[in-house]
Amino acid sequence: MNFKNLAMWAVIVFLTIGLYNMFKGPQNSVKGSDTIIFSQFLTEVDNGRVTQVQIQGNNIKGTLSNGKDFITYAPNDPNLIEKLTSKGVSISASPLDEKMPSLFGVLLSWFPMLLLIAVWIFFMRQMQGGKGGAMGFGKSKAKMMNELKGKVTFNDVAGVEEAKEEVEEVVEFLKDPKKFSRLGGKIPRGCLLVGPPGTGKTLLARAIAGEAGVPFFTISGSDFVEMFVGVGASRVRDMFEQGKKHSPCIIFIDEIDAVGRSRGAGLGGGNDEREQTLNQLLVEMDGFDTNEGVIIIAATNRPDVLDPALLRPGRFDRQVVVSNPDIIGREKILKVHVKKISMAPDVNLRTIARGTPGFSGADLANLVNEAALLAARKNKRIVTYNEFEEAKDKVMMGAERRSMVMTEEEKKLTAYHEAGHAIVTINEKAAHPIHKATIIPRGRALGMVMQLPERDELSQTREQLHAQMAIAMGGRVAEEIIFGDDKVTTGASSDIEQATKRARAMVMRAGLSKELGPVAYGENEEEVFLGRSVARQQNMSEETAKKVDSEIRLIVDKGYNRAKKILTEKIEDLHKLAKALLTYETLTGEEIENLVNKNIYPANKEDLKADEDSQDSALGSIGLKPKIVH
Repeated sequence: MNFKNLAMWAVIVFLTIGLYNMFKGPQNSVKGSDTIIFSQFLTEVDNGRVTQVQIQGNNIKGTLSNGKDFITYAPNDPNLIEKLTSKGVSISASPLDEKMPSLFGVLLSWFPMLLLIAVWIFFMRQMQGGKGGAMGFGKSKAKMMNELKGKVTFNDVAGVEEAKEEVEEVVEFLKDPKKFSRLGGKIPRGCLLVGPPGTGKTLLARAIAGEAGVPFFTISGSDFVEMFVGVGASRVRDMFEQGKKHSPCIIFIDEIDAVGRSRGAGLGGGNDEREQTLNQLLVEMDGFDTNEGVIIIAATNRPDVLDPALLRPGRFDRQVVVSNPDIIGREKILKVHVKKISMAPDVNLRTIARGTPGFSGADLANLVNEAALLAARKNKRIVTYNEFEEAKDKVMMGAERRSMVMTEEEKKLTAYHEAGHAIVTINEKAAHPIHKATIIPRGRALGMVMQLPERDELSQTREQLHAQMAIAMGGRVAEEIIFGDDKVTTGASSDIEQATKRARAMVMRAGLSKELGPVAYGENEEEVFLGRSVARQQNMSEETAKKVDSEIRLIVDKGYNRAKKILTEKIEDLHKLAKALLTYETLTGEEIENLVNKNIYPANKEDLKADEDSQDSALGSIGLKPKIVH
């Protein structure tokens, strides 16, 4: 691509120089060293010093008696020939050169048009990604994978065993079709990989390419849709033509939701470019002209927006769910990624997997990479468990911002806010254990209390949801109890927002409101209006909307009251934990449990005790003496 662009610009520069020389050439010939003016030429003739002349039109070339050549330009003088003859000058004459123009001259004459065409082609290639030039708009952008470059096999894919079995069957069918066909089985036309981002859908497709041993084409869903109507449909046809030439083969379409969204949602019919492309894709996958031996594998994290015709049997025959891995899958994924780093022998991958619930394969790869970078930053030769812990905190809570300047008052308020969350968490039976509490700013938060479930959760109970509501309100309640209503800050805005969203979901989706019952309200329906997706809520009566708002407020208030009751009863634990956070800045869940329940301080109990008096005096000096609210 770069060579072609350089060649085009070289031609343009060459033509520009030639055009310049063409216009400058005559001037240079007149101003040469042997050029004389016409009056001097006549003087030389009168003096008899001109011996020979060659006349071509108005241009005269000649030789003087001293052997010097000269050039001049003569006007239309009718007496010139007579004068030269009288002086005995040898005269030769020839007509003007009227030969056919050279190729260079033709190029120069066509230079403006060629330049315009070159600029038009350049911009068209930029808009079309350079595929096939100005006449290649309808060519497919599918690329054939090179197995020797970055080859990935099923051994490199872990944590999605069921999905691997599904796609391994496709690969096995391609390798030995008779094994299935003798029992009457047919090869699936399409296989749709569905799952959240980062779970390994594209990696699984690359593994299929490495294992299949057949041609493997890859393309993105957005590569079909362009600014010209009909280009996408043409590219679909060309893609399947390439597939039939290399049959049997696999075509992988990443992010198919870019082109496969449901039809008929827009206004004014379905004549837009995306729908035309989808129509062509549907016909090619299962129409009158079947494409035997061409298997389509697609990936998406938005299966809900795909057109039903795309998901029916005969097109995408099977849907493979690639979900977030469980603890066993996470351990296997970690084993794959730690092969590339030097790891300490005492690092237990099962422990790391247990502490990363909800992590996708991409998250775990990022975790291992961050641990390796942290070890390299510390000039270590191996990655230890401490680096994995620091990397996990960085991924889950954000990077530490130790350079952020906070006043003592802000630190104390943050400490009590996070201590409020932690104390409520400890006293709620249905709450998850605390992983870590910190008042060091991380990411966009000034402090954080991190919880980790003991096992992977598939659903949540009403008791757990109400416990989470109380925990979310713990920070705001702690600020009110300790600092008073006038000193309450906006630090709990994120907690309040999350609590409100959770309460709304409990009422409107999960049917956990006793007043409204197990009914779903306000289901979001997405429609396209003038090219934009607009979320439209299902109609609710005004009376029902009031009940929904009332129930949401009731659930949030219940969490607030639970948090207030706990912190009022455990006020001493709140002070103890807040002072410990001010001293140590970061405490693990085990250290918090030991401090609150067993009065065991994390490191040096004497250091903390000595610091308590100074903290109490500082609180009093700024008017922040604890307030007990009953």
